[in-house]
Amino acid sequence: MYINELSLLSKTLLVIGILNFLLLLFSSIISYRENERRAAVRLLLLSVILPLPFLIIASVSFIYQSLLSLILLLLTVIVILLLIIPMGKKHITEDDTPKSRIDERDVMFSRNLLEPGSQRFEEYYQRRPEKRELDDSIRKEPGYLSKGSKYYDPYLFSATAAGFTTIRHLRQHIDGDHADEKIKTDPEKITCFIKSWAKKMGAVSVGVTELKDYHLYATNGRGDDYGKPVTCDHKYAIALTVEMGFEMMQPAPLASAAMETAQKYLVCGFIAFEIAEFIRNLGYPARAHIDGRYYIVCPLVARDAGLGEIGRMGLLMTPKLGPRVRIAVVSTDLPLITDKRTFDYSVIDFCTQCKKCADVCPSRAIPFDDRKEINGVKRWQINQEKCFTMWCRLGTDCSRCASVCPYSHPDNFLHNLIRKGIRNSSIFRKAALQLDDFFYGRKPAPKELPEWVRL
Repeated sequence: MYINELSLLSKTLLVIGILNFLLLLFSSIISYRENERRAAVRLLLLSVILPLPFLIIASVSFIYQSLLSLILLLLTVIVILLLIIPMGKKHITEDDTPKSRIDERDVMFSRNLLEPGSQRFEEYYQRRPEKRELDDSIRKEPGYLSKGSKYYDPYLFSATAAGFTTIRHLRQHIDGDHADEKIKTDPEKITCFIKSWAKKMGAVSVGVTELKDYHLYATNGRGDDYGKPVTCDHKYAIALTVEMGFEMMQPAPLASAAMETAQKYLVCGFIAFEIAEFIRNLGYPARAHIDGRYYIVCPLVARDAGLGEIGRMGLLMTPKLGPRVRIAVVSTDLPLITDKRTFDYSVIDFCTQCKKCADVCPSRAIPFDDRKEINGVKRWQINQEKCFTMWCRLGTDCSRCASVCPYSHPDNFLHNLIRKGIRNSSIFRKAALQLDDFFYGRKPAPKELPEWVRL
């Protein structure tokens, strides 16, 4: 009876207040289930506080009730419109195509494999003497997955090492001869089949691009091909991503993150390996590019295949998982239908403002400033020596940047709604940054290890 006596304006405010309460309560429950206690508590408090003005003004009669009701309703409409109306530049316009290729021998992972006293060791530092002192200082640290490192855990480090050992065995079979008989295929159908099959095997996203010269390393930096020019004349590249589990990444830089890294490198390697073998069986050349045996720079290929953009931390930022993915690539001459790069400016704009990864980076390897022109390309570039030094001190691959990135929240309705707003509106991006700090903290502490891995 009382509801029927309310004016239409009051009823509207009452509905908005109830919807606010339900949305915030729902968000609090989701945060609690994600082990985000701070966010859960704050959302629960807001579910009580924010609806109050709507409910009070709607239900209590006083002289300015209609005026305040109208003002509150208009403010609500304005806020919603500001957040959902597309605003801000929507596409990347500058040319960010690399002008030169990377020598893999200069990558920190390759330099770390050099054995003091070996011919490769001496030859490298004769060619790059400026790197000798810094690299020698890194070698004095305990080392990745080594006893004596800060987060040494004999069980989780052994599990991580087991993953990388399995990958080493897989590397021997990433390339091979293809069948003599070439089976004619329909490019559209075979592309759809490969994408669907990759997702069935565990990939979360798959894209195809033409293989460009700048996708390739200039010189091999690992394995038997060390020092040889990289050659790969395949026409197409299939990029795929595999999710790194949220629960395992939350405790980063603890050992669960390193364990997850190895396991997901293995998963995407298996998927790439199987796709490459399938293509060779059809009579076309194909090579799987997996951890430790890349001919190509995976983030660049994945970006050009439409799977995301490269953010401040130098990692691929995917639409639904941010940097919380691992990447593998298959290059081939099998005729395929290519995807278009997204040129998603919202990622670049968000990373320009956010800087949370730089704030939490224990090695201070991630830059705070805006993108700079490096070798003719506007980009961010991390200090790989500082980053790897921290790996060797911690014993893990750190992963703090990926674990705290606002894009790394789980792939669910709540966070996807926020991601949609971030992509749509520059005003929403600013609001989302403030809210992420409010709910999760500017420098959130690492979570505890999942109970099942505590041995």
